Amino acid sequence: MESWQCPPSAVAVPQLALDPYRFPGAVDTVDSMPCDANGQPPFGEPDPQTRLSWPLQPSDRRRLDLHAALTTAGVPPTSGDLEAIHALSALDDTTNAALVRWITAGR
Repeated sequence: MESWQCPPSAVAVPQLALDPYRFPGAVDTVDSMPCDANGQPPFGEPDPQTRLSWPLQPSDRRRLDLHAALTTAGVPPTSGDLEAIHALSALDDTTNAALVRWITAGR
């Protein structure tokens, strides 16, 4: 795995490379990444020992998958959709996989 490097001062980022729903204003922050004098990020590598010890619940994973599929399809979930997403994430993995497939099929 390669370590993260600070971007050079003149980075060309295509407008379509960044998802405007998930990262509003991200295009403006590409050149303002914090770096030390050597061009390295000021934070170190993540420590695996500090990770949380409990796994993600299956319903939470399915909920995140539905959020990601909707956002990727260009339909960001609104606050009224959260209850429906919560109910759909309680369904089994096979049903959830079909929902995600249907949402992302038009891409």
